[in-house]
Amino acid sequence: MKSGFVNIIGNPNVGKSTLMNALVGQRLSIITSKAQTTRHRIFGILNGDNHQIVFSDTPGVIIPSYSLQEKMMGFVNASFEDADVLLYVVEAGEKTLKDGKILDRIRNHSAPLIIALNKIDAISQQELEEYNQYWIAEFPNAEIIPISALKNFQTEYLLQRLIELVPEAPPYFDKETLTDRSERFFASEIIREKILIQYDKEVPYSCEVGIDTFKDEGHRIHIRAIIYVARDSQKGIIIGHKGQSLSNLGRHSRKELDAFFGKPTFLELFVKVNKDWRQNERQLKNFGYNS
Repeated sequence: MKSGFVNIIGNPNVGKSTLMNALVGQRLSIITSKAQTTRHRIFGILNGDNHQIVFSDTPGVIIPSYSLQEKMMGFVNASFEDADVLLYVVEAGEKTLKDGKILDRIRNHSAPLIIALNKIDAISQQELEEYNQYWIAEFPNAEIIPISALKNFQTEYLLQRLIELVPEAPPYFDKETLTDRSERFFASEIIREKILIQYDKEVPYSCEVGIDTFKDEGHRIHIRAIIYVARDSQKGIIIGHKGQSLSNLGRHSRKELDAFFGKPTFLELFVKVNKDWRQNERQLKNFGYNS
């Protein structure tokens, strides 16, 4: 039996979450075109007859500006501690991480390193060869695998290489387990994804979603969610004129929740102001930022 942790690291928006979802075959990490979509460390567990791969999706590497971002980078740093394989995702044209210290940790880590050169469907063959040579020079001990996570190009080959690289070990989780996260967590993440898509500028980054009630009633799921914002003006933007924006958010969220849980959901959304929650240690802990 082969089992191990494959920890995914990279800059924001390079396709880490898209890649993990493709490798696991389940939509576990939310995906938008905006930076810092992933805030937590999320396990996606792939079980086979003779292997268990625990993929770890992490927030994109940034230089923190406030406590929430420091917690997010804490998840990234924690991923070095249990990595059996490091999967460093870069996109074509990218040359370095936004935090040189984390780049050094990748360079000096003892685990096997695969550099997944993502989004190659958007570049020419000549550009691919140039970027490939660049990363070979930067990381001579790494294996470079060009992929397109979005198009599922070479993801199966990447998966086979990862299975080969993880050590012989018993499984870490029950064979039926897909993730370490709860249904409440995924409900909050789906709503937050829709906030990122629907709203502009700073507003989505000032929001956090808490699940006040999650009741599986058999034929449907009843969810009462609270959207926390940092300022009164943001509350007005989330609700919108005559509640229209909040209504649209609820409609789009319910559609995704129905698909994710495989049954109808009854969703109630409320908006509360929680001033400076991104800097408040107690509030961050309540929201699951315990790094």
